[in-house]
Amino acid sequence: MDPSSSDRRSGHPPAPGFAALFTPKIVTVLREGYGLAHLRADMVAGLTVAIVALPLSMAIAIASGVSPAQGLYAAIIGGFLVSLLGGSRFQIGGPAGAFIVLVAATLEQHGPDGLILATLMSGVILIATGYLRLGTYIKFIPYPVTIGFTAGIAVIIFTSQLRPILGLQLDGPEPSAFAPKLEALAAALPTLNLQAAGLAVATIAIIAGLKAWRPGWPGMLVAIVAASAAAALLDLPVETIGSAFGGIPHGLPAPALPAFSLDKAIAVLPSAFAFALLGSIESLLSAVVADGMTGRRHRSNCELVAQGVANIGSGLFGGLCVTGAIARTATNIRAGARSPVAGMLHAAFLLAFMLIAAPLARYIPLSALGGILAVVAWNMAERHQFFGLLRASRGDALVLLSTFLLTVFYDLTAGIVVGFSLGAILFINRMSELAGIDRDDGLVQRDIADSVERGDYDVRLATDPDIVIYRIRGVFFFGAASTVDSVLGSIADRHRAFILDFTHVPAIDSTAAHTIAAFARKAAERHAIDIWLTGTNATVREALERQGVTPPLAAYAASIEDAVSTVRQSNAATGTPS
Repeated sequence: MDPSSSDRRSGHPPAPGFAALFTPKIVTVLREGYGLAHLRADMVAGLTVAIVALPLSMAIAIASGVSPAQGLYAAIIGGFLVSLLGGSRFQIGGPAGAFIVLVAATLEQHGPDGLILATLMSGVILIATGYLRLGTYIKFIPYPVTIGFTAGIAVIIFTSQLRPILGLQLDGPEPSAFAPKLEALAAALPTLNLQAAGLAVATIAIIAGLKAWRPGWPGMLVAIVAASAAAALLDLPVETIGSAFGGIPHGLPAPALPAFSLDKAIAVLPSAFAFALLGSIESLLSAVVADGMTGRRHRSNCELVAQGVANIGSGLFGGLCVTGAIARTATNIRAGARSPVAGMLHAAFLLAFMLIAAPLARYIPLSALGGILAVVAWNMAERHQFFGLLRASRGDALVLLSTFLLTVFYDLTAGIVVGFSLGAILFINRMSELAGIDRDDGLVQRDIADSVERGDYDVRLATDPDIVIYRIRGVFFFGAASTVDSVLGSIADRHRAFILDFTHVPAIDSTAAHTIAAFARKAAERHAIDIWLTGTNATVREALERQGVTPPLAAYAASIEDAVSTVRQSNAATGTPS
């Protein structure tokens, strides 16, 4: 059968085909017509975003424990592929602060080759997720979980930057766990470098000041240039990209695969799944934000496929994980972008900066980059939403705090899994409270207008002891099945007919259908009670029939009135008093 014809008969719009779901937005834009005016607007937007992404990409890479060049590789290769193949007109791809914790942990556990392998594998997972059309379901992650892990990541990013911000010297490697990290930093406070701390404070002040007084200016770039100039001209004793990493390359490396073995792939698989999960959440949230700012609609599954290809591309060039970056995407829109060409040009401008200005990057102080990430962490924290959820309800507060605390003190993946599980339990509990079962004794007749003829059901059911009616309401699923089962199980055997009305049940799952089937068998075998089911829609009836709720075990009627009428006719035919 043609699915579209089925959709037309049911009144639903036809399901979109493969091309509609996975055609990149750049193709849509070119079909609509792309002129010189669009190109000029996209060039301005691309340059603006590149200026923002340049220091930020290096800062994220350094905070993750890798070289600043790897952050630029991710922004250039990954950013270009996200815009070229993605399902959003305005998405800007690149390294994101949310990945700092995961990248640092993967690097510590599996080394540089393991990190690249996990990035490549996460790309494959993202492509599979997109083609399986699972992007639609990622939006169902509860809001308290999103806010909780975002706030947790913000705390971890800030604490990870305390050492470069303060210029501290540790006796050994910096611990990755939150509490030991704070202990090590506290012990190193006597090594405080006032010049480094001053540059970090100045960087934060410049960014905040320009945001308030000159919001159109690239605050991060201005702050980095000022801090670098001050450190070089005053010969300040602070750590720089040059002293720590020897500068950055003048271009892109040749693509290469990391060392591969099956054991290594199995070892990094959890990290790959974590990269894919966080990347899909982050990119789709960014696409939703872009939709809200522009009134456009993105293709979520196409976007995931593009993110997957971008991660593979970034990994082949030695870059970090790539995802949609909310702040850079918003900057792209505010700068007047018209199409994905702006994102592709942003990558091209970054490559030009790398080719031309690479020697100057060695003068950038690490404390200034730490100041930039401190601002990023502050903006990520979602403080108003966090405290608003704490006041919303005890259930939301529990999900929020569980996700936040597990993210900070234990593990990001555990925080998401536990938070999602608690959110699901909370949802099930709320849905089960909405579902219920009520007895309709008919002791009080329904109010109807005088002009309406009163039917047999309205008058005679009030005095009919042989028929009992129960109305189930709400989504009838496993969360509510035990409640309904306890009510049905308490019914006495003095009735000859039992009517269950499903008029207000939009859907039913297999657990609930099994509950009805078990009750029907018990009623038929022990008490010889006739079971009638009324008001079932096609979906509900199909679920019930799959569990064996079919004649002669139970009969179906369109309405309660029809069932009552049939029962009385049957009783009259057999001579049973009604």
